[in-house]
Amino acid sequence: MYPVTIWVDETDEYEDRYTESLNDDGTISHTKVRGTVYVEGTPQDAAHFNNQEAGIYDAHSAALLLINALRQQGWRVEALEKATVQETGTVTLNNTQAFPFNNSIVTVPLTNVRDNLNYIVEIISVTPAGGGNAGEIEVSERQTNGFKMAFTGSASSVAVTYAVIGGYN
Repeated sequence: MYPVTIWVDETDEYEDRYTESLNDDGTISHTKVRGTVYVEGTPQDAAHFNNQEAGIYDAHSAALLLINALRQQGWRVEALEKATVQETGTVTLNNTQAFPFNNSIVTVPLTNVRDNLNYIVEIISVTPAGGGNAGEIEVSERQTNGFKMAFTGSASSVAVTYAVIGGYN
């Protein structure tokens, strides 16, 4: 079973206070001044991040086992039964506004028109460019021939690889 980490933000008396000291090599070091620590936050380290990775892997493995079990029971699993169901592509989303504003929304056409809107857009990979981060990828306004996609982060450009599964009767 996946061990859930309850993340807690650190809370101390001086949220954004630092002391500045001059180093022997001419550089400056900043040291956080915490004052009274009200709540010790959850450490952000490899152990916690690897726990997340393990949980993601476990969830994907469980989904695949469930799909396999359904197929063995003779249930129709639409995404696996039709070769034309899955469609992949890459789209570049560009943002010309300063964060927190974002105008990256684009219309993504589907090569294979769907019979209905019962399809899933699965994000495979996200690659931000031009500094900043991608934030969340939002899929909206699904139609049988396409959908809209945008990102919420501060990057100037984000390349998104996606897969479309389902949407056929």
